[in-house]
Amino acid sequence: MTRVFIDGSAGTTGLRIHSRLSERRDLEIITLTEEMRKDTEARRDALNRSDISFLCLPDKAAIEAVSLVENEKTVIIDTSTAHRTAEGWTYGFPELPGQLEKVKASRRIANPGCHASGFIALVAPLVHSGIITPDTLLSSFSLTGYSGGGKKMIAEYEEEGRDELLDAPRMYGLTQEHKHLPEMAKVSGLENLPLFSPIVAPYLEGMEVVVQIPASDIEGSIEDIENCYRETYRGGLVHFAKGNDEAGFLSAGAFSGRDDMEVSVYGNSERLTLVSRFDNLGKGASGAAIENMNIVLGLEPGAGLIF
Repeated sequence: MTRVFIDGSAGTTGLRIHSRLSERRDLEIITLTEEMRKDTEARRDALNRSDISFLCLPDKAAIEAVSLVENEKTVIIDTSTAHRTAEGWTYGFPELPGQLEKVKASRRIANPGCHASGFIALVAPLVHSGIITPDTLLSSFSLTGYSGGGKKMIAEYEEEGRDELLDAPRMYGLTQEHKHLPEMAKVSGLENLPLFSPIVAPYLEGMEVVVQIPASDIEGSIEDIENCYRETYRGGLVHFAKGNDEAGFLSAGAFSGRDDMEVSVYGNSERLTLVSRFDNLGKGASGAAIENMNIVLGLEPGAGLIF
């Protein structure tokens, strides 16, 4: 039986991973008492006894956790930002060309960021196929539920008598230095960091990432982009959908509670809108981490997931 340890199981990502794995009979979850949860030696022991460990920690703590691992067979799936562009780590987006086999063979997997997942799913196939050139400067915005901000933000939004400013969507990342930008560019194959504006809105879960691009910046048409997505996403947890709107609207909460992702393209012969929809805690975090674990174990990518 595969032994799994979740380092940081009390956070939102860790809690969702534990929830998804707790019903599985093929896994043994290594747990620490509340008193031992932050004890370095207890964590060291759990990490090295595990076959697979999920790191659901801040960047600095994730780097420390990796330094505690001495068992060469232990697979680390890090959900922090710390290793997403680091040498020796595999980027855990197996639906991208060539990534499935890399994930399957890896012992160090960097789980994608939530906003980054939606952007990369839309852009990387187009760069790979030549529809977008690597030097294209792209603009993107992303709507997310407040669960993406962790326990502190959840408490702020769910507090009785909360600040009335929280009743409307709020843009952040105002300095254009969002922590997901390096992986968005590198994994997509872009030479320039995109212009990116994340927006948190007053609902719990769900994410919608949008990339808008003039037709003059692409080689081809809407149909070429649709075909590219169909060809790229023939398996895994990402799928292409055409015309899957809600009477002219696209809800950012449509995939709440799910672990898959939908990509689509809208617009006309002059201006195009690329859209990905998923759950920020699903394919944007915990679902993606479990998908990567399943692949390492030789299982179906979606085993134990909701889609």
